[in-house]
Amino acid sequence: MLLGLLACSQPSENHKTLNVPQLNGTTTFQLSDFLGVNKLLDEAVEEVFRQLDDTAIVAQLLMPAVGRYGQTLATIEQHIDQRVIGGILMLNGTQNEFTQWITKFNALNESKANLPFLYSADAEPSLVNRKIGESAPVKKAAEINSMEEVISVAQQIAKLLNSIGINYNFAPVVDVAGNATVGYRGFGNKPEQLIPWSNAFIQETQNNRIIATAKHFPGHGLVSGDTHASLQTIDGELKEIKNYPELISKGVLSIMVAHIAVKNNKKYDTQGLPSTCSKTIVTGLLKNELGFKGLIVTDAMNMGGVVNVPQSATKAISAGCDIILMPVNAAQAHNELLQEYRKNKDFQQQVNEAAKKVMRMKICLGLLSQVK
Repeated sequence: MLLGLLACSQPSENHKTLNVPQLNGTTTFQLSDFLGVNKLLDEAVEEVFRQLDDTAIVAQLLMPAVGRYGQTLATIEQHIDQRVIGGILMLNGTQNEFTQWITKFNALNESKANLPFLYSADAEPSLVNRKIGESAPVKKAAEINSMEEVISVAQQIAKLLNSIGINYNFAPVVDVAGNATVGYRGFGNKPEQLIPWSNAFIQETQNNRIIATAKHFPGHGLVSGDTHASLQTIDGELKEIKNYPELISKGVLSIMVAHIAVKNNKKYDTQGLPSTCSKTIVTGLLKNELGFKGLIVTDAMNMGGVVNVPQSATKAISAGCDIILMPVNAAQAHNELLQEYRKNKDFQQQVNEAAKKVMRMKICLGLLSQVK
């Protein structure tokens, strides 16, 4: 038996199927394979990548939102038709709406011979019932009082997301509880439990075939303002990065970078840019020093902390991010990235590496596999 990988470049009525050896006697890869050394998985990614044109490669890096605080259905459908996106954030709708929309997007995506999407949500315990309306009540982070409750809530959220078709959760928040905007959303109000409980939430989420995301790197809990409104700044020491090494060593698959600048820090100064656009923070600190090899996603790129940065999408990818979340205009962001991709070999390599990581994750989720 072989594992067939569905991959396409230009739209076609006849999908092209690649055959590669099965992995350890199974017909699919697992999320747990993503971070490991796996020759078969590497070969599978390369086989898919070789069949994509540059439009499809760049598209893997863009994830707009749909819903009451996102784009309209018509706009998302246009993006799918134009082949300029690789995933969608489901942002403020009902459980039934999201299920119907994902079914619709999948059908349209297949008709255009696009790679399947990553579908994400801000399904934090404290936000999930607001972000996914009509869902069963979930305990908020501050109401959780034991490891058993953490695991139960993570299971409940994962079951909800799986029922909808969402495979990527932008949770948990691992910031300390000092900031009013993010402090109530994670386990930071119980400092001694922040990392153990966050790790448990991550592991239970990923055991249920949902990508978990630690956020907001390098730390949002000790700044006073709100990056939704404007750029915030860490003055001096990066005190919250101590929260990340254990999460990384235990296998968190995704980390979200915040729109937070760093100043008065000789090693990590971002020169006035948000961390999302800083190679010092994303590549130097997160990738090289902390050794993170998972997906790096920006916080929403329509937020006040980054929206006025020229060519922010290009800067974020150059910094080392893999996914541009909620660009103001996905088609324009795609064009910006594509033009740089075609003229800049170093940037092309950066995009290729990011796109391959996204494809690797899609393969590990079973989105690109079918038994042949």
